[in-house]
Amino acid sequence: MSQPLLSVNSLTVSFEDRHGRHDVVRDVSFDIGEGEILGLVGESGAGKSMTGQSITGLIEPPGRITSGEILFDGECISVLGESDLQAIRGKKIGSIFQDPLTSLNPLFTVADQLTETLRRHLALEPDAARRQAIELLDQVGIPNPDQRVDDYPHMFSGGMRQRVVIALAIAANPRLIIADEPTTALDVTTQAQIVDLIQDIAQTRGTAVLFVSHDLGVISQLSDRVAVMKDGRLVEIGTTAKILTAPEHTYTQALIDCIPPLSRKVERLSAIGEAELVTESEMPTVSAATAPVLAVNDVHVTFEAQRSIWSKLFATETPSPVRAVKGVSFELRGGQTLGLVGESGSGKSTLARSIAGLQAVSEGQISFQQGERSLRKQMIFQDPFSSLNPRWRVRDIIAEPIFESSEQVSKSDAFNRVSELLELVGLTPSDAGKFPHEFSGGQRQRISIARALAAEPTFLICDEPTSALDVSVQAQILNLMKDLQRRLGLTYLFITHDFAVVRFMADEIGVMRQGEIVELRPTEDLFEAPDHFYTKELLAAVPRLARPGDF
Repeated sequence: MSQPLLSVNSLTVSFEDRHGRHDVVRDVSFDIGEGEILGLVGESGAGKSMTGQSITGLIEPPGRITSGEILFDGECISVLGESDLQAIRGKKIGSIFQDPLTSLNPLFTVADQLTETLRRHLALEPDAARRQAIELLDQVGIPNPDQRVDDYPHMFSGGMRQRVVIALAIAANPRLIIADEPTTALDVTTQAQIVDLIQDIAQTRGTAVLFVSHDLGVISQLSDRVAVMKDGRLVEIGTTAKILTAPEHTYTQALIDCIPPLSRKVERLSAIGEAELVTESEMPTVSAATAPVLAVNDVHVTFEAQRSIWSKLFATETPSPVRAVKGVSFELRGGQTLGLVGESGSGKSTLARSIAGLQAVSEGQISFQQGERSLRKQMIFQDPFSSLNPRWRVRDIIAEPIFESSEQVSKSDAFNRVSELLELVGLTPSDAGKFPHEFSGGQRQRISIARALAAEPTFLICDEPTSALDVSVQAQILNLMKDLQRRLGLTYLFITHDFAVVRFMADEIGVMRQGEIVELRPTEDLFEAPDHFYTKELLAAVPRLARPGDF
């Protein structure tokens, strides 16, 4: 039997502070062979990313490897100094991170960044490095690579930026790639393309891949084997088929159960450590015949094309306006959820911002049941941390909409309401005195929901509210939103690129493409027999989690 390319043996990673030593990775062992893709899964805080960072020596102090060893091609690299590790990074071990913008320097063109990497690791001359950079962009599927190579990162879409990052990762022909959540922020078609690209790299180049993700659907399509982590420990490892269809550990089964099934509608998700917040007797029945809360009639949103100072001085033609939303119409009835799906750039978020009054409408009309001025509407965003003021305590964050909606409310009444809202979303009144950084991602999203409910709205706009969360926390938040909808009679506009999530949440789905709604149908009708070719393409691109009872 051949020697594994990478061997992690009894690895423990610790952080020390005034309270003592904390082990974040505990006695973890696994191997990866050449051309093999190992998926590393688990909840946030399980130790997945820290394990990947340990391999390339990127643990931030005061973190350090306290025991165990990491062997790469038979050499122990866990004892190497920084200068030796720098020689390995990029040349022998490449990295792909979740956010491509943080991996790319916005001040330099793609050509600058690729050629610098190629010249450093492969000692190429400038002309040869440029030719190789263009070839790399072609290999990762960038159209017109000879032209795009001179563009800056901000000139690419999210999916194309991730392709550039992959080109950087494979530039020096590394034997191992560590990919840390590289598809989390991508829509389903772009995600499928990136998965195919990584698989192709492993198969054609013999490159080993450690693929860190909380998306078991992607893992099921991509990986040869799966390792499951919990609380810093490796609880189960085996072939992908065995782990996902016949897991031995109860935690693995619990993770799988958290994921909304794509093949059928369910009323509630299994969520690790969750207690249902409301009982059926507390839930009012919302009639499907309720009058529309929201009516969108032939709405268009057009942006004037942005021009640089050079184009203003020298361009002979005025750039054409960008039509982001084109003639969209729909109604949303009280107590219902309309899901909006589509690729990045399809117009979903622009339409949502227009409905919220944050973006001007060029043509058409948006009207509400009670009149636009009297409707109390709120938005729940993808990243709860960036939407919460880090300098404010939770009580002030949640109380702000209460004070804005009524000048007569007293501070004591507002803070009493804050306590009620915290309990409503599964937190405690004592949490009111804390700051956002003291909470987990899922808890911060609960705070965002409490804030959105503070002014007692009837309608909420939810823009990718769970896409940044791991599967167990996602299940808790989705269950919470359904419970609150039934209890308070809320109406949701729910934007997502996750078809399993939208099937669980939505009563009706609108599919957007290039600014238009190309299909608008009841959820189950759309999943059972989609009409539009684009809807069929999107559904075909969704990664299928191979588990009993789904397919």
